Amino acid sequence: MRGMLTMEALGAEVEADRIDTVLVCFPDMFGRLVGKRFHARYFLEEGYEATHACDYLLADDIEMEPVPGYRAASWEKGYGDFTLRPDLSTLRCVPWLEGTVLVLCDVLEHGREAGRPGGEGEERPVPHSPRAILQHQIERLAGAGLSARLASELEFYIFDETHEEIAERGYRAPRTAGRYIEDYHIFQTTKEEPLLRAMRNGLEGGGVPVESSKGEWGPGQAELNIRHAPALAMADRHVIMKNALKEIAHQHGRAVTFMAKWNDAFAGSSCHVHLSLTNPDGASASFEPDAPYGMSAALSHFIAGQLAHARELVLFLAPNVNSYKRFQAGTFAPTRCVWSLDNRTAGFRLCGAGTPAVRSECRIGGADLNPYLAYAGLIAAGLDGIERRLELGPPLAGDAYARESLPEIPPTLREAIVALDGSATLRRALGDAVVEHYLHAARWEHSEFDRQVTDWELRRGFERG
Repeated sequence: MRGMLTMEALGAEVEADRIDTVLVCFPDMFGRLVGKRFHARYFLEEGYEATHACDYLLADDIEMEPVPGYRAASWEKGYGDFTLRPDLSTLRCVPWLEGTVLVLCDVLEHGREAGRPGGEGEERPVPHSPRAILQHQIERLAGAGLSARLASELEFYIFDETHEEIAERGYRAPRTAGRYIEDYHIFQTTKEEPLLRAMRNGLEGGGVPVESSKGEWGPGQAELNIRHAPALAMADRHVIMKNALKEIAHQHGRAVTFMAKWNDAFAGSSCHVHLSLTNPDGASASFEPDAPYGMSAALSHFIAGQLAHARELVLFLAPNVNSYKRFQAGTFAPTRCVWSLDNRTAGFRLCGAGTPAVRSECRIGGADLNPYLAYAGLIAAGLDGIERRLELGPPLAGDAYARESLPEIPPTLREAIVALDGSATLRRALGDAVVEHYLHAARWEHSEFDRQVTDWELRRGFERG
């Protein structure tokens, strides 16, 4: 694939003085890339084997402050190291950064954390690392004779100023790249095209194959779609894409945000997740031409499982307090846990009905989700549907917003925490320790929000209260 590199190819690029830097990264709890920059010659000689990082990086908050109360890492335990093992199959060019390539790492327990004094013995995955969480669900799905292909449809807002300029004004009235709704709008997106073209070509040259970009519903809002891939490869592409879009926008003197709802007057930004099932031979396990809607029994059970556990897994699709501001009626963001055919008011949609491209689309997730956690939760829930042969009820017809009898997507982070906390299925599938780790992160996020005085409170109560 274009943009991907072998170690031999990297060596040739280094010898030709075209590459001098290797970004050695892993996804953190928020789906951001963190890591180190290696000189390429050192990476070729030794760095490709492993490096280390502080274990607080998977026990902090979005401000990178160490959070008390985690079992996995703490001041009491001394915040030691874990091992980063480069996955050389992810080695790729970074065309938007001069002389740079990138590789993603698996996060492994250091010898001490694994109970092996002196670091002897086999290193094991850190169970709460996002990549390991998804890999575990991929293995469970393989045990059922299946694999999954996914695709993220990621939305974001573009601003005609930098993050630094917006921050200096206290994030007040940032200038969006457009002034009006630009959904599928060609003229407005032409104004943004120098940036979006650089994004599409940069990603394509970096081993993240692009389908298209388009204007979205809000002023300055865009969507960029990349090609579907096996679950782990797609999650890797997703986090690289988000990082790339920020970096490329910065190089153009502009900013982007992936907040689920950055302004109460504008549409939120979603991340719709498409998923299909495949057999070990690569053939579709989702399509049965003679079945209703062309949907196989396996896909039907899978979607039924996702619906049965939708409320429980919402925390992995909407991880922040802000995420829940997006769930508003009449905004193309869902409010109900129900499936449909071609109906954008529902939380789940069947796309490609009657064709070999038949697949599920989860419309619940916001652009702020961590793809490894979101994919893992969706696979775990779907696999439970297959194992228990859950039956899928009839699809919704009509306006889901108006159907108050339908199961509601948790409207707040607090309710999503309660739903996940009580999920025996996700605790069994993901592991109690993993679920508790991310529940602790969510509770900390909520406690931090609860003690803040917001602009809304000041406007409403400073004089009139």
